[in-house]
Amino acid sequence: MEPHRPARRRLLAAAALAAVAAAPGAFAQGWPTKPVTIVVPFPAGGGTDAFARPLFAAMTKNTGRQFVIDNKGGAGGTVGASIAARAAPDGYTFFMGAVHHAIAPSMYPRLDYDIEKDFVPIGLVASVPQVIVVNPQKVAANTLPELLETLRRNPGRLNYGSAGNGTSHHLAGELFKLQTKTFITHIPYRGAGPALQDLIAGQVDLMFDGLGSSSAHIKGGRIKAIAVAADKRAPGFTDVPTAAEGGVPDYKVSTWYGIWAPRGTPKEAIDRMHAEMRKALESDELKAQWTHLGTETPNLWGDAFGTFVSNEVRRWAEVVKASGAKLD
Repeated sequence: MEPHRPARRRLLAAAALAAVAAAPGAFAQGWPTKPVTIVVPFPAGGGTDAFARPLFAAMTKNTGRQFVIDNKGGAGGTVGASIAARAAPDGYTFFMGAVHHAIAPSMYPRLDYDIEKDFVPIGLVASVPQVIVVNPQKVAANTLPELLETLRRNPGRLNYGSAGNGTSHHLAGELFKLQTKTFITHIPYRGAGPALQDLIAGQVDLMFDGLGSSSAHIKGGRIKAIAVAADKRAPGFTDVPTAAEGGVPDYKVSTWYGIWAPRGTPKEAIDRMHAEMRKALESDELKAQWTHLGTETPNLWGDAFGTFVSNEVRRWAEVVKASGAKLD
C-alpha cells in the first residue's frame, strides 16, 4: 500500500482544491467573469438613465468588467420589468427599476411579474424630488401661484407629458390636479426622455418630472423649473422653491431608483453587487454627480430597501384610488 500513498495524497489535494473552488467565497471573488447586463425599463435619456450610466460606468472601471445597460422601454416600465423577471438568475442580469414599479400594481391589473416576489432587492440608487417644469415659450408663469392662475383661467387647455401611464410622472400630475383643483390633459409617452424632448420642442406645455432627468435642461434654460415637490429645496437647485412655498403645502412626490436581481440569483453575486454599488456610490465623483442631479447619496440596502418598496406599493395604491387615475 505504501507506493500508493503519494497518489492518494494528490487525489485528496485535488479534492480539497475543488471544494475551495466550489465554496461561496470563490464565486464572489470571481464574479463577474463576463459582462453584466442591467435592464433599464425606459428609453435612453430619462431619469433612470441619468443615474444608471454614471453608476455602472464607475463599476465597470472599478471591477475591470463591463456593466452593460439594456434599455427596454414600454408600458410605464412594466415591459422591461417583465423581461428582467424572466431572465436566467445566474448573476449576470440585474434590473434597475424605479418608483414607477411600486405604482404599476395599482395601474396594471394583469402584470406577469410581482416586484415584491419575483425580485431580490439590492439597494436604493437615488431619490430625487419631482419638479414642475414648463416650456418657457408656451407657459409664461415664473412661479407656482402664476402657474395656478394660468391653469384656472384655461381649464383643460394646457397639457402635461409623462413617461407613460402609471409612472410617477403621471401620478404626480394627477395628485397635483387633485390637490389644486385644476385640470390638465395627460399625454403619456414611452419614457421620460421622449416626453422631455417634446416639452423642449413645445409639443407639450409642462411636466412633473424627476429632477435628475430635467436638471441639465433646467440649467441650460431649455425648460423652466417652477417648484420642487419636497420638504426642502434640492441640493444644487436652491433657487427653485418648494411647492409649499408656492401655496401647495401637501404636494410632495419623489422619484427613486433602485437595483434588484431576479429571484434565485446566487447570494454571492448579490453580495458582490451590493459591495460594488456601495463603493461606487460612496466615491467623491459620484457624490458630486448626484448633487448636480439634485439629490444626495442614499443608504438603503437589502431587506430595508425591500420594506421601503412594499410601503411605496401601499402608498401609491392609496394615491391611485384617491385621484381616480386611469390608463389613458
